[in-house]
Amino acid sequence: MKVQTAFRLEKELVDELKQQAKNNKRSLNNYVELILSKVVEKQPNDETIEALEEALNSKELEPITDIDKFLDSI
Repeated sequence: MKVQTAFRLEKELVDELKQQAKNNKRSLNNYVELILSKVVEKQPNDETIEALEEALNSKELEPITDIDKFLDSI
């Protein structure tokens, strides 16, 4: 379900967004929604954050020397 909302943005930003939307053959609303969706999708979820922290802090990591062998093992 879509929700209507309002934002206050600098005129120059709105003008640029309108131009970019036009260049991409999209409505302004669709273009802004696309940009915001991409930003939100790039945010790691809790599971990913936990895995990253584990990988960064683990002393038991082994280097991958053979990618094919590694892929077969998972």
